[in-house]
Amino acid sequence: MRLYSETFYSKAPDSKAQDLSPEAALTAPTLVFLHGLLGSGRDWLQVTNQLSGQYPCLTVDLPGHGHSRLAQAEGLEQTSQWLTDTLVARGVKHYILIGYSLGARVAMYHACHQGVEQKAKLVGLVLEGGHFGLPQSERTARLDNDQTWAQRFSSLPIADVLADWYQQPVFSSLNHDQRQGLIAKRSDNLGSSIAHMLLATSLAKQPLLQPQLTGLTIPVHYLCGEKDQKFTRLAEDSDLSYQVIEDAGHNVHVEQPYAFARAVDDFILSTLF
Repeated sequence: MRLYSETFYSKAPDSKAQDLSPEAALTAPTLVFLHGLLGSGRDWLQVTNQLSGQYPCLTVDLPGHGHSRLAQAEGLEQTSQWLTDTLVARGVKHYILIGYSLGARVAMYHACHQGVEQKAKLVGLVLEGGHFGLPQSERTARLDNDQTWAQRFSSLPIADVLADWYQQPVFSSLNHDQRQGLIAKRSDNLGSSIAHMLLATSLAKQPLLQPQLTGLTIPVHYLCGEKDQKFTRLAEDSDLSYQVIEDAGHNVHVEQPYAFARAVDDFILSTLF
């Protein structure tokens, strides 16, 4: 199945594409952006506005979200396959996956389960606030928690659920106005679709991916906000290349889009070119 996606690429004469050599510009990878739970590809606009003058960019609406809201994946494996189908349909030859939260977990799974022969070649991975997986002892409690949230999303007015959702500790860096803005922005989601995706891709069902990530031959870079203590600790303990972005919480690409875009650009120039 092909997921909804949008492309962004500008070769304006005054764009940053001049920073690349002619050879590098011809081989610039497509940057593929995967959003978090409750989001859509449009969440990345501030970042793609910064990077699309230099690299072709592709945003994808994950199953249950945005214009893919009626697509119901049964788990990370199917979501990863649909992502591959989308890239092939778009004619992508080589790409870097950039994922946030749920999108980062999809990106990690996708990178760790690549087939031997792929029409689209993954050449890099940028992770933002993505969990590597839980030990077996913590999975039952996590599944119970996700089932509780899924039941609420599927049965209650979504704005009411979101008011509680954004009170979770991971969103503690948000102020009142930011929370209200997110509630208004996310209230157009279909609660039943969010519930399905939440359970299908629950962290309780995700394999531990960190050992596989550290063994990948492609460059991997982790970005996190300095106010996001939980995921900063995960990054520090991961044995992966990582960078902490100042004055940002869990959602760095929204809170500090210019710093995020610069970090992605630096990663690409230092590892691929």
